[in-house]
Amino acid sequence: QRLPAAGPQVRVGSGDDAAVTVPDGAVATSVDALVEGVHFRRKTATPRQIGRKAISTALSDLAAMGAAPGEAYVWLGAPEGMEEAELLEVGEGLAAVAVETGTTIAGGDLTRAPVLSLAVTVTGHAPKPQDFVTRGGARPGDVLVVTGELGGAAAGLALIEDPALDPGARIECPPTEQPDAGTAGALRARQLDPTPHLAAGQALAAAGATAMIDISDGLAGDAHHVAEASGALLLIEADSIPIAPGVIAVATAGDRDPLELAAAGGEDYELLAALPPAAVAPARQALAALGTALTVVGKVE
Repeated sequence: QRLPAAGPQVRVGSGDDAAVTVPDGAVATSVDALVEGVHFRRKTATPRQIGRKAISTALSDLAAMGAAPGEAYVWLGAPEGMEEAELLEVGEGLAAVAVETGTTIAGGDLTRAPVLSLAVTVTGHAPKPQDFVTRGGARPGDVLVVTGELGGAAAGLALIEDPALDPGARIECPPTEQPDAGTAGALRARQLDPTPHLAAGQALAAAGATAMIDISDGLAGDAHHVAEASGALLLIEADSIPIAPGVIAVATAGDRDPLELAAAGGEDYELLAALPPAAVAPARQALAALGTALTVVGKVE
């Protein structure tokens, strides 16, 4: 009752023994899992946030392929003692992101489990297989770009784990970096409720991206994945990395390097892409129309 209506490619949706879809073109499929105690804690995340994050992290993989969203299939393992109201909240979180992204939740499974766990399989679509962008196409001469700002999720996790870092107290940092309570809340939200950048991924693919990946393991780690898959050298200028507001203050309070949070923190779910130099300007214009910034951070050799 809480799920959105099925999309046009779904003939039989949730509730039968299996879903039936009639895709038009090529299909990309990915699966992502969240496990209590590993990826989240029920003491610090609401059931709705857990549901939202579970489907958003899976959809972020489709964004990195430049895919249009299609269907999602959810396996949910519920621990002993978890109330029905809490489970419905998880479902409402899943459904909310499905509505926001145009995704059909076409089925899944519910079972008992030692801890709250979710595995979400998602499918995305494109007219032709070659329209999808992989990690393996970066070419010497390409420019490296990232969407949005980095470090926010890692700073948010630091705030969740150590409330003493809450920037309600004055911290020695530049005035423009002095965060307020709203900034602290935004950092926590980056960790607890990430956004899958599906429209940005499609815009980068349309602009001619040769390789792309979502930044889930941190910019440094994910750039390494692209370098390996492409057989190329990726050079990133540290001073060019766009750092989210408040990250410098949180890093300073925790006696950490802000660059560590921005380059290695992970879970920002922004996009790293390789583009031909001539494609940077039109890509930046296309993303600006979506309200998303695009920053050049390096090059491929």
